[in-house]
Amino acid sequence: MTRLISTDPATGDVVWEGDASSLGEVERAAVMARRAFPDWADRPRQFRIDALKRYQAALKARAPEIAEAISRETGKALWETTAELAAMQGKVDISIRAYDERTGERETPTGFGRAVLRHRPHGVAAVLGPFNFPGHLPNGHIVPALLAGDTVVFKPSEEAPLTGQLMMECLREAGLPEGVVNVVQGGREVGQALLSQDIDALMFTGSGAAGAHFKRQFAENPHVILALELGGNNPLVVWDAKDAEAVAGIVAMSAFVTTGQRCSCARRLIVEAGPKGDAVIEAVAAIMDRLSYAPWNSTPEPFGGPLISARAAAQAREALQARIDMGARVIRDTGPVDGLSDAFVKPALIDVTDVAVPDEEIFAPFLSVQRVPLFDEAIAAANRTKYGLSAGLVSDDPAKWDRFITRIRAGVVNFNRPTTGAAGDMPFGGLGASGNHRPSAYYAADYCAYPVASFEAGEVRNIEGEMKGLRA
Repeated sequence: MTRLISTDPATGDVVWEGDASSLGEVERAAVMARRAFPDWADRPRQFRIDALKRYQAALKARAPEIAEAISRETGKALWETTAELAAMQGKVDISIRAYDERTGERETPTGFGRAVLRHRPHGVAAVLGPFNFPGHLPNGHIVPALLAGDTVVFKPSEEAPLTGQLMMECLREAGLPEGVVNVVQGGREVGQALLSQDIDALMFTGSGAAGAHFKRQFAENPHVILALELGGNNPLVVWDAKDAEAVAGIVAMSAFVTTGQRCSCARRLIVEAGPKGDAVIEAVAAIMDRLSYAPWNSTPEPFGGPLISARAAAQAREALQARIDMGARVIRDTGPVDGLSDAFVKPALIDVTDVAVPDEEIFAPFLSVQRVPLFDEAIAAANRTKYGLSAGLVSDDPAKWDRFITRIRAGVVNFNRPTTGAAGDMPFGGLGASGNHRPSAYYAADYCAYPVASFEAGEVRNIEGEMKGLRA
């Protein structure tokens, strides 16, 4: 039996310890979900809504406890995890509205009878959770799936098993029938074991590389619907913005919030070559020097915490150094945060103008600057990526936004706001290596159920009059 241990990356303290699920336990979870599916799918929609409302109430009652658990497991500041719990609660009401708008049932009268549109659940959904938002992101799959009538087997991130356990406790407190929601704990082996079971959907949030692996794995299983919310090498273009200090705040929230561990974080800053661009870069470097990083329960509250682990920090530093070795010029270097664990890293800013660096996401607070002479070249540079999750423009010129929004290729595109900002009542997802054209958030309803279109008449009627070429 493999032992699973979760630690606080800021201190190394053990947060949770338990056995990873065995192959037999994974199989039983999938079997229980399959057995529970017909009854759950056939329950009245209001029954499922009532159950999820009870789950919402359980989350609210235990919000301080769960927020602290997420902070301890991920190192995120408590202000962030408190907001995460609020988003998890809000997801229930948002998903109910989305189900009615995006799916649900509707009918249209016809000459004889009616045309009816219904939506039916897929069946058993495997949900693989990430570590950066270990509550909010899997919750964004689980809630709409349950509302649609799917049953769920949830594998939390191995970095945040306690968060997953607490979520399951809240779902059980809600009184869901046995087998409707099941949790398995463990790492990659457990996840792969889950995906080898009889499932109807995979709902995953994580890296582009993992998403590409799942696309290949299920290429010959088109009956398994894939909802892949992946990473990005996201651009932020700054052009004709007079207040450099105001710009710097938007850049900092785009690139460095959650210590760079958001898939929507800006990784590339594209500015005008010359004095205007120089002023932006200087202002960004200045605000970077003011960002505080400390353990989640520090007073005053820090801007950010550690990366998820010392190993992740070491890998991020290696990736940054590789770019420097390629010729990138250091504006602000990374390094350890004095007196804290090796999981902490300082935000970094490098200039990669005319340097061919890899089109890859570094999941850390590292930002690359590229200088270009013309705005159209800035848009072209922004689109020069295999990813397409988020992008942003900061400018005082609305005409530039009009051009940017029609030419940029990304699923979340913001104007004078951080790239990390996204509304819960809108879709969230990207193109290319950032997803598979099945955005989450408000559009999660789309991949949790499939449409069934029907012509219906209330009686049997002779339709010979509609038939051409019928002999008398």
